[in-house]
Amino acid sequence: MEVEVGSFSDPEGLEGLAHLLEHMLFYASEKYPEEDEYRKYITEHGGYWNAYTRRETTIFFFDVNVDNFEEALDRFAQFFIKPLMSQDAVLRETKAVDSEYKNNLLSDGSRIYQLHKHLSSKDHPYHKFSTGSLETLETKPKAKGLDIRLELLKFYENYSANLMHLVVYGKESLDCIQGLVERMFSDIKNTDQRSFKFPSHPFSEEHLQILVKTVPIEEGDHLRISWPITPSIQFYKEGPCHYLSHLIEHEGEGSIFHIIKELGWAMYLEAGETTDSDSNEYSFFSIGIGLTDAGHEHMEDIVGLIFNYLHLLKEDGVHEWIFNELVTIKEMEFHYQDKVDPISYVINTVSTMRLFPPEEWLVGAALPSKYAPQRINMILDQLSPETVRIFWRSKKFEGSMSSAEPWYNTPYSVENVTPAVIQQWIKKAPTGKLHLPKPNIFIPKDLSLKEVHEKVTFPTVLRKSPLSQLWYKPDMLFSTPKVHIIIDFHCPLSSHSPEAVIATELFVDLLVDYLNAYAYDAQIAGLFYEIYVTSAGFQISLGGYNDKMRVLLNAILVQIVNFEVKPNRFSALTEASVKDYQNFNFRQPYSQASYYVSLILKDKNWPAAEKLEALSLLESDFFAKFVPHLLSKTFLECYVQGNIEPSEAKSVVQEIENIIFNAPNSLFKSMSPSEYLTKRVIMLENELKCYYQTEGLNQKNENSSVIQYIQVHQDDAILNIKLQLFALIASQPAFNQLRTVEQLGYMTSLYVRNDYGVLALQVVIQSTVKDPSYLDVRVDEFFKMFESKIYELSDKDFKRNVKSLIDSKLEKCNNLWDQSYFYWGEIMAGTLKFDRATSEVAALRELKKEEFIEFFDQYIKVGAPQRRTLSVQVFGGNHSAEFKKAINEADPPKTYRITDDISGFKRSRPLYSSLKGGPGRITMD
Repeated sequence: MEVEVGSFSDPEGLEGLAHLLEHMLFYASEKYPEEDEYRKYITEHGGYWNAYTRRETTIFFFDVNVDNFEEALDRFAQFFIKPLMSQDAVLRETKAVDSEYKNNLLSDGSRIYQLHKHLSSKDHPYHKFSTGSLETLETKPKAKGLDIRLELLKFYENYSANLMHLVVYGKESLDCIQGLVERMFSDIKNTDQRSFKFPSHPFSEEHLQILVKTVPIEEGDHLRISWPITPSIQFYKEGPCHYLSHLIEHEGEGSIFHIIKELGWAMYLEAGETTDSDSNEYSFFSIGIGLTDAGHEHMEDIVGLIFNYLHLLKEDGVHEWIFNELVTIKEMEFHYQDKVDPISYVINTVSTMRLFPPEEWLVGAALPSKYAPQRINMILDQLSPETVRIFWRSKKFEGSMSSAEPWYNTPYSVENVTPAVIQQWIKKAPTGKLHLPKPNIFIPKDLSLKEVHEKVTFPTVLRKSPLSQLWYKPDMLFSTPKVHIIIDFHCPLSSHSPEAVIATELFVDLLVDYLNAYAYDAQIAGLFYEIYVTSAGFQISLGGYNDKMRVLLNAILVQIVNFEVKPNRFSALTEASVKDYQNFNFRQPYSQASYYVSLILKDKNWPAAEKLEALSLLESDFFAKFVPHLLSKTFLECYVQGNIEPSEAKSVVQEIENIIFNAPNSLFKSMSPSEYLTKRVIMLENELKCYYQTEGLNQKNENSSVIQYIQVHQDDAILNIKLQLFALIASQPAFNQLRTVEQLGYMTSLYVRNDYGVLALQVVIQSTVKDPSYLDVRVDEFFKMFESKIYELSDKDFKRNVKSLIDSKLEKCNNLWDQSYFYWGEIMAGTLKFDRATSEVAALRELKKEEFIEFFDQYIKVGAPQRRTLSVQVFGGNHSAEFKKAINEADPPKTYRITDDISGFKRSRPLYSSLKGGPGRITMD
């Protein structure tokens, strides 16, 4: 449901009221008065719910198992008919909104977005602070004698049926769904409200021709150049912004990015119409650039180069062949689009209903078809020095800023940048190599489907050699001309030291960097590729139309074989990597806690501080010698699924072997089975609770966090379903008790965690109000309180929850990628349970309530004989005194304090066995 009421509608002095109302509608309704009834019902029946407040609209959504759809939809409808907003619930959710605001105080994204809004006309609603806080929703309203609950009820009157759009997606017939909607939603009042319109741009003259310097929280310089433009939604068939963004953000030779990258000035460039606008009254076109340190020194040259390119586009004129090429690509994307999950589909669709005529609701702006050079030139003319806004953020500006944005306290300064100044920058900018892209060779010509001669239910090993192993699965479900290829390079020399890990990471970063100019066209034409580091080497994943897939694959393999160190790119990417590691300090405390959990649990896992130290000492000479060393021992595990015949899949892997191993002077050599690496997890001790307590790495962050990890078992069908069933039953009550009732923190969750096949229950809380030791105690108290709920679980409720979990497991994959990643996950884990859903559903059908309760008593409840617990506690800036107290307290019985010597603790613990076989070894159940 999209309601045409958003933060722009907030009454003056009640910033965040629309956001608070969004939160409140989840609570209870006259028909379903039990607090949290809706969220509980959705979660217990395999679903997901959420909502978000935009500037002009608010969107609510959910999905749920099909058999429970009607009841869930009725609960959802009551949001818009008769919600209950108790005084107590309003107070608690006001605190939740404040917690959400405080979570974002040190988020550069939130800070810069609010600064953009701050530097706009005060009489335009774009200027508003939209999240809300205790100050705007409690303190200030109280001082004015306002009752926030009464204000909410008054504001809710804006929720009129004539301002709503609804999308309902189900397995029933359209007539049946229409009947459901008419029956459930007909009581929504139509008070004939007017939708909020503010027909002007949010910037007056003083907010244009400006250079804004600002200081970020994280390391890394960034430049954003933006202009107010006419929203292209008004000309969606003509796609002017799509044409311009295609050229401006192109990464091939002759592009802005290719030139500034070769000069060592930039790490990435993105361009286009800003997507966070839901208005057809105003819009922005932006170019964002990640700068290197050298790029920081050449900011003026980069801006000058951009305006030079815009001038080139005007001089060269609009090209019909480029527009037609984009139309061809867009038509392929639309007609061969992958099925997405229902929740994404309804959100995407409802967002088009307000902006497009009904016949275009399922298409939106996806199919530009009208060549209109005058419209493209109109938008191009709007990207002028007269209307530019330049935002430049860098820690180098620290201490020199003259102002601070009031809500996030972001330091900034503003300078005027006149067209005359821009002209000076244009004159001294490098210009010689700018040109338009060439025709795209990767646009597929053959989109035919291969004939499947033999029914193959699960992946099979099609080919084995001392160098590689090929798993193959033809597409028998999705009927799409696409293929997915994954190549795992198992390199045992990639992770034996921090130096090896960071050198492997840098090797992969440089590979991607070198391929960028050539492979960019492939990505535009519907192919994707990723190269990423794994725990034992690196992987290549390619997907998309099969017609030109081998051309791209060949280019990647040749780049690996002919790898060389380019000094300028080595320096730029090393610098970027150092900043990434330094930015670990600024991650949210819950993210830092998750890192410590992994560091403690996983064997051969190097600390970030050691990797950063190794990176800062890395020199190009050592790196150049390391790469041949890395590649000198390799085994390839390959997976091919999709629109490809077995013989072709074999020839793909044969070609990979030929390029990698059989090329003249190849660095790659085969690997003996004894060199195969396996990653393993430490086994915690029964009835022992291990603690790791540490201060957050950024004490300016007020948030603290706890993760309580309860290790249960290694992959086993019976224990899997018992653990999953408990998480299904407990997740919403945990959220309700710890977040909603006790108000411990905005971020609260309970879920199943899986590390290399070792499964656990994990509870995460992030909080500004309470320290981690207290949070940990409250988690234990929740489990104690929940004991009675488990013991009193009725047969009816038990069967209902079992059925819900079965329904979730029987859901089919939406597309080729979902299916192939599931199968590949089984291969990489070594479990090879390709029929996992079927076997676990069979086990669920046989599961008795007594067996489930026995599992809870054995593994989960506080004091259980096989409960193995790790509590990682990160103390934020609000709780430094509590940290000092905690580390000096005596350890309670049956607890163990992990000191800073995490490696020593790991060496003292036994390891779970690895489920993964070595090269060429297949272990199927």
